[in-house]
Amino acid sequence: METAADQDLIAAVGAQAYMKSAIPFLGVRVPDVRRIVARAAADFPPASPAQLRATVLELWRTSAFREERYAAIDLTGIRLVARDLEMLPVYGEIIRSGAWWDFVDGVSGRICALLQAHPVAVSATLREWSRDPDLWIRRAAITSQLCAKGATDTALLAAVIEPNLAHRGFFIRKAIGWALREYAKTDPGWVEAFVVRHWDALSPLSRREALRRITSPREPQ
Repeated sequence: METAADQDLIAAVGAQAYMKSAIPFLGVRVPDVRRIVARAAADFPPASPAQLRATVLELWRTSAFREERYAAIDLTGIRLVARDLEMLPVYGEIIRSGAWWDFVDGVSGRICALLQAHPVAVSATLREWSRDPDLWIRRAAITSQLCAKGATDTALLAAVIEPNLAHRGFFIRKAIGWALREYAKTDPGWVEAFVVRHWDALSPLSRREALRRITSPREPQ
């Protein structure tokens, strides 16, 4: 008969294999991680944004299990730092050292919120990130406006995608399609025009993902 500990171990081994992770898992479910973080933040609220940044980085850098890194990312969702521009280097470290899609995508919403609060400074950084040698930094730039909807800066969206049109990495091609597909919910005409304009440069994967929500999309003549 399997005990709860056995089930946790099975979940941990399965999760580590699925994520191709060198860092082991504890087997704690993501919703449970979030509940633990929420309770800890309520019981021991950070005194300042600087203290919270330090806590996030300490937890991230010393983590022995992947769930601890998820907890560090969850801590960045506290309202105290939602508009704190000094969080951007923290996200950069998480992306570079985490170097996998779950960590990158975990902070994309935070970066989106920072972009809305500090459009000039953050957009300048994202334009730099879109040409960075690190593919995960590039992915973060491309997916940085997934939450923006009607507030999407289309000039920025184009600016972070275009340097990556020739990139052959799966996670970049997928991110391009994802970013365009998400914005197609708001402005399908813009997305369709962008895809047509860059038809030959876009990978089939990016085109397919971008046009998924567009009925009878047109192709270049």
